[in-house]
Amino acid sequence: MQADERQRRILARARANGRVDVGDVASELDVAPETVRRDLKLLDQHGLVRRTHGGAVPVETAGYETGIAYRATAHLPEKHRIARAAADRLGDAETVFVDEGFTPQLVAEALPTDRPLTVVTASLPAAAALSGTPSVTVLLLGGRLRGHTMATVDHWVLRMLGEMVIDLAYLGANGISREHGLTTPDPAVGAVKAKAVAVSRRRVFVGVHTKFGVSSFSRFADIADFEAIVTDTGLSTADGQRYAVLGPKVVRV
Repeated sequence: MQADERQRRILARARANGRVDVGDVASELDVAPETVRRDLKLLDQHGLVRRTHGGAVPVETAGYETGIAYRATAHLPEKHRIARAAADRLGDAETVFVDEGFTPQLVAEALPTDRPLTVVTASLPAAAALSGTPSVTVLLLGGRLRGHTMATVDHWVLRMLGEMVIDLAYLGANGISREHGLTTPDPAVGAVKAKAVAVSRRRVFVGVHTKFGVSSFSRFADIADFEAIVTDTGLSTADGQRYAVLGPKVVRV
């Protein structure tokens, strides 16, 4: 098997399963583990996977993005901790933007219910999760629905957001890096996120440690745009300090 074909198969397996293990791939392809490690190193250099201990996980790109079903099963304990810590940063905000994605949805569910809040979102799951809370007014942004993430995009969303001034935005990303800021695979999604950043007084990033050091296709914000980054302890203390130097408070839970 040629190297490029082997690497395509490794990448396909990573995207299908959410990760690959060096030993498993070496056995399946009947090659040495060192060969698989070299392949993963090259795929990592090309921004298609991120190497981990004993294997690699796929990076979301313009040609590949995980769906909400997968996101709702991966790193669940970490995402719930992140959501609770992020909701604790609400402060005196009365209007809140909740981004698309599973972790922002969990933030929405963790928001306090003992005070009036207006929540603006393009996410149908987040809107549904809040719809039964009497103290919360939900403003659902209308537009083209992306079935992959069950969220709306395009000019209708941007027009509605452009008429608002929001106290606090909770935003996710497919990748966050010190070199390239916050990124997402789809420019239409990136445009919604960028508009939310522009119309919000305060911004908090929420995301698990696997998002860090990763860059996707469409850049929508700089790290300095955020007052806080809330993630899990999978991000090392040293890496957290490197991000904090750029401006935001880094909260590891």
